[in-house]
Amino acid sequence: MKDIPEVVEHEPSHRRAVGVLMAAVVGGLLTVAMLALPRENAPLPGIARYAMSVALPKWHTTEPVSEVVYGTRGFDTFGETFLLLAAVVGTMTIARRREPRQGFIGEELAGWREQRRIGESPAAEGDTEAEARQADAWEQGSGPQSATPDETPLGAPGPERAAAMTVVVRASVRAIAPVLLMAGLYLAAWGYSPGGGFPAGAVLLGVVLFVYVGYGYRRVERVIRPDVVETLELFGALAIVAIEVLGLVLKGSFSANFLPLGPVGTIRSGGILPAFSDAEFIEVGTGLTLAVFGLLGMGHDWSRDQGEPAERGSAGTDPPFPKSGPST
Repeated sequence: MKDIPEVVEHEPSHRRAVGVLMAAVVGGLLTVAMLALPRENAPLPGIARYAMSVALPKWHTTEPVSEVVYGTRGFDTFGETFLLLAAVVGTMTIARRREPRQGFIGEELAGWREQRRIGESPAAEGDTEAEARQADAWEQGSGPQSATPDETPLGAPGPERAAAMTVVVRASVRAIAPVLLMAGLYLAAWGYSPGGGFPAGAVLLGVVLFVYVGYGYRRVERVIRPDVVETLELFGALAIVAIEVLGLVLKGSFSANFLPLGPVGTIRSGGILPAFSDAEFIEVGTGLTLAVFGLLGMGHDWSRDQGEPAERGSAGTDPPFPKSGPST
């Protein structure tokens, strides 16, 4: 019998030369871009000079950046915001569960697992089989979960699965979340400081993520329910459309100002600038929240494994979703 050659495992070779060449090209382009940056004595671009000349007399704002973003180049900001909306819709389409949908995190699946655990009788099983089931539950993420790490006994087996983090992290979140929230509201509301609704919306997402990571999903689930967040996002998008279109209807130009100008240095200064910024704050904050938590809750694959039956669970196997509706 002819000897079978020994199979030797080896890492596949990569095209290192191509990678080095691509990295060198990117590095060269970045170097050229940095060398071409204007120096402090370079003349201002035309759009910057125009913004500085019209910001105060035409918009009653001392911040030309806000005038450019929401005034002179308001149509560009309008397009960028709805590019984000398109990205959020695409993300939610991919991450969306089969209807009916109850939430981002799998309440239905969690309830199904809890009922399954209650229905089991570990006392009737052997110690080895019970330990094997418990290990399998830990691996699948359905093992018992404490509210905080302080409630977990020292030396408990398995990985740390508390819903919240340590008392140090929770105290830090309580201290930093209000500060970040006020900073986000400031960026969105005040038109005479660089900022606007887009960075303010990102700050809002950061606050929600801090609370989620520090305290667990239960602390934020009332606020980030899909039906609530999607309604707010739709309101923000419609508000942006209304502000831009009303400028065309009332003043004959898309994104033209049609609101009264308040005193310089106040929230009411700028006409439509603060209104546009606030609407974008709602749209961006809710849109990013939908995208992030939609991906966090995406714990399934729509494709079935080869040989997998259409319906599982009848023979003691774990179904991918409860029959009443899927959850992640």
